[in-house]
Amino acid sequence: MEGHKIYEGKAKILFDMGDPDTLVQHFKDDATAFNAQKKGTISHKGAINCQLSAHLFGILEQEGIPTHFVNRTGPVDMTVRRLSMVALEVVLRNRFAGSLAKRLGQPEGGALPMPVLEWYYKRDDLGDPMVNRDHIRVLELAGEETLAAVERLGRKTNAILARVFAQKGIVLVDMKLEFGVDSKGRVLLGDEISPDTCRFWDAKTGEKMDKDRFRRDLGQIEEHYQELFRRVVGHEPEF
Repeated sequence: MEGHKIYEGKAKILFDMGDPDTLVQHFKDDATAFNAQKKGTISHKGAINCQLSAHLFGILEQEGIPTHFVNRTGPVDMTVRRLSMVALEVVLRNRFAGSLAKRLGQPEGGALPMPVLEWYYKRDDLGDPMVNRDHIRVLELAGEETLAAVERLGRKTNAILARVFAQKGIVLVDMKLEFGVDSKGRVLLGDEISPDTCRFWDAKTGEKMDKDRFRRDLGQIEEHYQELFRRVVGHEPEF
């Protein structure tokens, strides 16, 4: 891709194409788990995650959630608004699963009586530790107005997408969201929404349709990513 690479993460690359207001976000097929201790490749993951994210950002925009998405420029590329990212990951949980089930000693799968919101400090060298609001204040990671906006938008995003996926026979178990502030001071939803950043289960069978298939060596990873895409978007992904 033409342009200057300004950031490369585990699953995406950001390119500066010369526009002061936007960047190009490129999605990779690379897969990592357990803080990058496990690495691999999932065929066509970049295309599926890019196109699914674009579709879901469009739905969220219509529901009043401001996002960084501008448009999709190819199977694995989208133009996004430049953001100053908040150094926090926001996790919304609707079921006991993953680390929550382990920490609280609960069997995986049980529905929570209310969505649970957790904060994680984005520091790869520290393993992205969980933090609370006092930790965030001490570290000066975000101001009170920004935190309030992030929590409000995060909870609303979870409610909207839980409904959207339920209509497709899919349970939104949990999701990781990232937010940033644009040049006008607005808090926007950034990053991506995909099987890499969410847990999705088939509502009838309980079959996992997300990156847990990679984490837990369950097999048929590509098949479940594609099945999720077909159900949600309504057609095959573009490769």
